[in-house]
Amino acid sequence: MGDRKPLIDLKDPDLFRNDAYVNGQWIGAKSGKRFDIIDPGTNQPFATCPDMSADDVDAAVQAAGEAFAAYRTYTPLARSQLLAKWDALIRENKEDIARILVHETGKPLAEAHGEIEYATSFTRWFAGEAERVQGATYPGSIPGRRIFTIKQPIGVVAALVPWNFPIAMILRKASAAFAAGCTMVAKPSPETPLTALTMAYLAEKAGFPRGVLNVLPTTLDNTPALSEALCRHPTVKKVSFTGSTRVGKILSAHCADSLKKLTLELGGNCPFIVFDDASLEQACQALIPLKFRHAGQACITANRVYVQRGVYDEFASLLAEKTRALRVGHGLDEGTTMGALTVPQGLEKTAIQVEDAKKHGGTVLTGGNKLSLNNGYFFEPTVITNANAKMKIAEEETFGPLLALFPFETEEEAVRAANNTSMGLASYCFTKNVDRLWRLFENLEAGMIGLNTGNASAAESPFGGIKDSGYGKESGKDVAINEYLITKTGTLSLEGQY
Repeated sequence: MGDRKPLIDLKDPDLFRNDAYVNGQWIGAKSGKRFDIIDPGTNQPFATCPDMSADDVDAAVQAAGEAFAAYRTYTPLARSQLLAKWDALIRENKEDIARILVHETGKPLAEAHGEIEYATSFTRWFAGEAERVQGATYPGSIPGRRIFTIKQPIGVVAALVPWNFPIAMILRKASAAFAAGCTMVAKPSPETPLTALTMAYLAEKAGFPRGVLNVLPTTLDNTPALSEALCRHPTVKKVSFTGSTRVGKILSAHCADSLKKLTLELGGNCPFIVFDDASLEQACQALIPLKFRHAGQACITANRVYVQRGVYDEFASLLAEKTRALRVGHGLDEGTTMGALTVPQGLEKTAIQVEDAKKHGGTVLTGGNKLSLNNGYFFEPTVITNANAKMKIAEEETFGPLLALFPFETEEEAVRAANNTSMGLASYCFTKNVDRLWRLFENLEAGMIGLNTGNASAAESPFGGIKDSGYGKESGKDVAINEYLITKTGTLSLEGQY
């Protein structure tokens, strides 16, 4: 294994893994190159990983292909038991895993624990789903004919995982794939490879055969070529990607030549609508964590907040009060409730959107500035009022701790503004009018609608968007595991039977 850095104090040092994991072996890149992993809270390197390239892809895919030949024959019970053991090991080691996660992402320790709890909901859920895969029978229109279907694993899966929730995203994809009987090659984000490698180490300890899970860390420079090699490899039958819409469209083109099955969970730019008759306290209590969790770096975070004029000033004041109560700092510092942004580009984009909002008549109610803390990537949690459609924040997904309040008069106006985006991942609305809630559920153009509810992502709830936010479902009964299955139809003709 590569050189370890002493910056993370772990109860079990073996959990810290910083080499690639292929076919049950911890290896370096063919090139011999490594790259630094940066702590966003200090802007200092604390570990290195091998810089895997397209040249390293074939060995990983071939290992997954060979493993698939055997793993696909495991009974559903056997797969379920492996997932349950993996789940138990992750939970047993959550304290150490959380510390690694804080150093990689910059999020507060409490949020790191929250992500692990969320992530293991998928290992738990798909341990059950493994035994719920079913075919069907259909009555034939021709006498003597019987029609039936079976579900089978699709094959080797490539998983391209983002940096904002690196444990949750790899477990959401891998748990569904392993429950179905598939094997996987995962490419974690360049910013957050260590937690993915820890998951691989624990999968090995849980008893998953070698080659079932393979992890290829890489730099941003090598990411496009490595990802394309995975998408175009003939042994890879399915690709699952979470990330930007721009990259999702590129990967879709890579997969088109071989008609690979593809799941895309892409950008959000999600609206959050507050009506005059809403419980403002309830709406604020939902919006604060939805917006400022992980410094606003979530695909389902609220980006555009539409507030009916009758409660606009009151809601803005309440929101600003709760926003000012947030405490920004390094994720391991006691009392921190909002950590650093994970990448410096997020700082610049947030600052640009704030200046653009002020240029177009916006008022900074609280925040609005970068923070000088430990040389890390920190920005004040920010609320802007008097927002309008001319601002960049009305069109661009922020991915930072900035929200803007847009006033509106009527329900029709709010729906029109909320839907005025190419994306359609999630929308949120708060009102005590049940008829309006149902209208909004039907009329808002998004794959997931929060009805007097903020973050609703859960293992049992189908997750996915429409429009430029992608297609396919992750989590939920049947729909998620079906992304990793094929349906095969059999038709049997009988003699001497009706």
